[in-house]
Amino acid sequence: MSKSLLTGLILPLVLLLGGSSENYATQSRQKTANPPTGMLQKMIVQNGSVTMDLDLNRLNGIKSATQSATELRFTAAANSFFTIFVFNDALRAAKPGSMALVRQNSFNAPSSSLPFSLNTSIKQLAVEKLPSGNQFDLAVRDTKTGFTFFNIEGHQYNYDANAQLLSIIGGRLLISKELANALGRPSDAGAVAGRISIGAAMQAIEINQLVNGELKSFDMPPLRGTVTGRNSPALVPGPDVIVGDIEDIEEDGNTMSQVGLDVGTDSCNNGDQPIDWFALPSTDHPVVPQNLYRMSSAANNNDRIEQIGQSWMKHTFEALEETVCGTCNTNGCQTGTHLCPGCSDPYCCGLNGDQNQLGSRAWINPFTGGYPQNPDPNDHTGHTHDGVSHRIRVNIDDLNQSLNQGASYFAEAAYIAPSEYTWCQSHPGQCNMYNNDSYRQFSVSGINPPFNFSAVGSTFRMQPAIMAWAGTGATVNQQQPDPGNDGIWFMGYKVTNPTTGVWHYEYALYNMNLDRSIQSFSVPLGPGTNISNIGFHAPPQEPGWANDGTFMNQGYSSTPWTVTQDASSITWNSETFAQNQNANAIRFGTLYNFRFDADRAPQSANATVGYFKIGSPSTVAIQAPTGGTPTPTPTASPTPTATAIATATSTATATPTATSTPRPTPTARPNPTVRPRPTPVPRP
Repeated sequence: MSKSLLTGLILPLVLLLGGSSENYATQSRQKTANPPTGMLQKMIVQNGSVTMDLDLNRLNGIKSATQSATELRFTAAANSFFTIFVFNDALRAAKPGSMALVRQNSFNAPSSSLPFSLNTSIKQLAVEKLPSGNQFDLAVRDTKTGFTFFNIEGHQYNYDANAQLLSIIGGRLLISKELANALGRPSDAGAVAGRISIGAAMQAIEINQLVNGELKSFDMPPLRGTVTGRNSPALVPGPDVIVGDIEDIEEDGNTMSQVGLDVGTDSCNNGDQPIDWFALPSTDHPVVPQNLYRMSSAANNNDRIEQIGQSWMKHTFEALEETVCGTCNTNGCQTGTHLCPGCSDPYCCGLNGDQNQLGSRAWINPFTGGYPQNPDPNDHTGHTHDGVSHRIRVNIDDLNQSLNQGASYFAEAAYIAPSEYTWCQSHPGQCNMYNNDSYRQFSVSGINPPFNFSAVGSTFRMQPAIMAWAGTGATVNQQQPDPGNDGIWFMGYKVTNPTTGVWHYEYALYNMNLDRSIQSFSVPLGPGTNISNIGFHAPPQEPGWANDGTFMNQGYSSTPWTVTQDASSITWNSETFAQNQNANAIRFGTLYNFRFDADRAPQSANATVGYFKIGSPSTVAIQAPTGGTPTPTPTASPTPTATAIATATSTATATPTATSTPRPTPTARPNPTVRPRPTPVPRP
């Protein structure tokens, strides 16, 4: 990680340790003015379990001397950005974030006995840590609508550093004003309707070493379960394809204004089950989209992160079963047509940039990995390629180092596998579709093509590139509007104070694998707020090609989003699905930016995000020149025809037992003996 990325971390870390209003009473406050020395870890939820014991009589307005209790059990969505800070193994603070809840099948009372509004939202609930200054610390909300069902009070945080386990116990579920009004019983607001308990295995995403308040080292470790060395990895249950390494970047062509780039990747099977790897015409194999980002602006070149390029998708074939990611175990695994547990498979830049083996992103559902077999998603008849066609298409000015001095660049790739989703449907709790992205920093030299790219540091596995921005003091939180049915996206924001009385607000929305896509973004404004320098940024789109999967083969629009401002909010939006199926929505694997300057200091607030294909708008925590939540007014969009889902059945037969109980990192397995296998046929 470059020094420029570390600079923005020092002040927030010292402030956190020196006097955060959210430090917990269970930890002794530092009374000394001495600068802190030690290890500070930023941690998120790896997995967990949540139990709500509800009083049905109270919820349904039945007066009774006895309770009618039901227990609702959930698992916490993997890698939820419910964030805590731990300093020298002691819990210091929890920061605003959310833990999406995945419903389990066994309830001791039928869900129909729940109030209608709660029953209809049961699959899209989250426990949210609220910003400081709110009346309550935690709440249970609908992730799609922002509706608050319960506020939580009376809870205690406990942290076991040895096991890296966070428990939240003793929480009372209070009926919110919104729920009380929806039930037609406003006087029930604040009434105790049950209790909640949470247990979560935590994992560090940042580790900082401080000496006398000075940041001496900074590390962003791979998420737990990743395979990192020559020893046998601690594999996660089920098939789990990840980007184990981003090898390099090559420029393979250019036009007068753009260059075409390719990224070399090594995939890893981070799971204990084989991953289907059948070549076309079968659709049961992973596809590999590639992206490029630039972090720049202001003195430290880290005020913003922008996506400056995206490619079509490489269709994989023939897994080579190599050992880049650990000791490859081919026992009982059909090699070639499957990537076996712990094994790796390389694709050099030339393969990932072979234009005749790249298929349009428009065909695929990025959450399920499914796409139709007919027409052929890799059909290139009817058009002629130039040097940038289908590759990572980047404007030359975005790489020209005379125009981008000091900027940092990040390559990102993902493997999207239908067999992960197929396995998840029959093995709840073993759903590994949320960790497909990895990124790596590169330096760029040159002012005209050809440009040269050199790797800086190693690959950050199982994290999207927007997390590099989080390492500069930006806030990045994961969002999941429909757990179990659609993917995730990330809300990033950073507020700076470039001059006295002026604050710059920078927002980044990254859609990782959300099929419904994002169509609008609205930020509240305080009365009398003056804003200027309103901006929008999106990466270049691929033009229309024959058989590219877009409506009428026209390609996706590059029209900048429309800006609408009134006294209480500013809103950016693309056309709706009803207006244009090819509108410039934030589709999977893309990051869009929204920005402005204001004469008001930041406050905790909620932005409103509207979806493109289907679904009600969501609210998400940000900082803005006021508090509150803007009211969305997007045009209604019809429900589109769902993308076809691959129907191939995973060939793995072993069925690990799922558990919702948080566990520490498992002990690595003994190295298996690798069976000799024939030399693979060279790839074309």
